[in-house]
Amino acid sequence: MSANNGMIVLITFLFAMVVSIMPMPLSIDAFRPDWVLAVLVYWAIALPYRVNVFTAGFLGFLLDVLLGGTIGIHSAAMAIVVYIATVNCQKIRNFSLWQQSLVVGTLATLYHLLLFWLQRFLSDVVFLPSYLYPVSTTVILWPWLFLLLRKIRRHFKIT
Repeated sequence: MSANNGMIVLITFLFAMVVSIMPMPLSIDAFRPDWVLAVLVYWAIALPYRVNVFTAGFLGFLLDVLLGGTIGIHSAAMAIVVYIATVNCQKIRNFSLWQQSLVVGTLATLYHLLLFWLQRFLSDVVFLPSYLYPVSTTVILWPWLFLLLRKIRRHFKIT
């Protein structure tokens, strides 16, 4: 991957970070998709030797800083999810788009449950079903995000 292609991947991560912290109306904020996780899973599946657990840990750390949460929670959860995605990248690539959406939904569910368990371990947090609302919007977002990022990857010949 050339330096310019690496910059394109970084720009997609930067865009995901920005839309993750962008203000939204309170009525729909609970449904905010997991932008960073979805973009990270795409690149981990497309380029598993370039975007890996270390990338996930670093982006998770940045997300912890941006969201003002406990440092390390997003890092650990994203690293585990990306590890599972990279280990199974060949299988996931061969799935149809709707099957990939289900896999991404499962990974997003795991991500939120890991976040909850880590927060529960560190503080007294109560589980609410609304905690998993972003999973549904991430599943709905995945086909369009996948097609957009694939178009970007092919246009800039990112390998």
